[in-house]
Amino acid sequence: MRLSIDKEQFLKALNTASKAIASKSADPLLANLKLDLNEKGLEVTGTNKEITIQCLVPYRIGEKEIIRAAGLGAALINAKLLTEVVRRMDGIELTMEIIDDSIAKIDDGRSSFKLNCIKAEAFTDIDLEPNGVILTLDCAEFSALVEQSAFAASNKEQRPILTALNLEATDGVLTATATDSARLARKTLNIDSDARFRCNVPARTLTDVTHLFEGAKRVTLAVSDSSILFLFENTIVCSRLISGDYPVTRAIIPQTFNYYLEVNAQELLSAMSRASLLSAERDYVVKLSMTEEEVQVSARSEQSGSALESIQTFSYTGERLEVSFNSVFVIDAIKALKSEDVRICFQAEMKPFVVLSPKDDTVIELITPMRTY
Repeated sequence: MRLSIDKEQFLKALNTASKAIASKSADPLLANLKLDLNEKGLEVTGTNKEITIQCLVPYRIGEKEIIRAAGLGAALINAKLLTEVVRRMDGIELTMEIIDDSIAKIDDGRSSFKLNCIKAEAFTDIDLEPNGVILTLDCAEFSALVEQSAFAASNKEQRPILTALNLEATDGVLTATATDSARLARKTLNIDSDARFRCNVPARTLTDVTHLFEGAKRVTLAVSDSSILFLFENTIVCSRLISGDYPVTRAIIPQTFNYYLEVNAQELLSAMSRASLLSAERDYVVKLSMTEEEVQVSARSEQSGSALESIQTFSYTGERLEVSFNSVFVIDAIKALKSEDVRICFQAEMKPFVVLSPKDDTVIELITPMRTY
């Protein structure tokens, strides 16, 4: 393999594909990127067996030539070393040549490196062809779907199914649900498709995928029995699915309420953030005390003292109510809504409550209260 390539586009592909490389792996081959120069361009692929990312550097982008003087071939090169070498070279165009399937020579006219490499045949065989149920979505809408739901997934591996974001497409609606058993987030998106599927995707993977979209407009999902592919621009991301049945969550979302609080989102966020400074050793527990005349946020610590915040901009309907909860959960929920005002609906002191946007009924956040002082 040999080629001359635009450094900026090459480095972009290396950075993206390297996100699939694990910092530590029992298999030393997985520390490498596969570089495959074929008729489509240079495919740069990284994997940790859980997730695979492949980026294509095309021969041309618009009128600009990106790859020239090409001789087809493939090789495996250490991801970290290759990326750093390319990053630190000064030239705007690099030449690379694989010598005897064992040495990758990289040159920019001023600097020259020879890196050890491995035959490409040793790389893990990964199927990146889309199959199964196919669904194409607007990137911005899919990013919002993930952002407003994935944060509620668990980051603990004791119950792997709870680390997933459950995606379900049916009757022209895509629903994303995440829960760690103490909170739940659900976001729906109307889709112009009759696609039907249900799958459990690692929530962290979905968040990482949406961060790769950059200027992409559309993303295609290909859902099969054991994996899901995301195809956008010149990038393919393949992730394993988490096996098992996702918890049935529809029945736990209350349909009727007895108490309603509508409040300025930023004022409530600031109050909870300050009050929670006094509750760090108590799982960030704060108490919300509400009457039609007054709303207060408080926290207390036997070691540190107490805090009391009064909310100025609110509307409350119902009798006096006091509810204690993990402030981090409510702060995350409010931030995910991206709404100027939020509505919090309660059934009773120790019943799960929901956090909503008055102007967006496609997302709902549910929080379980906590017993406290």
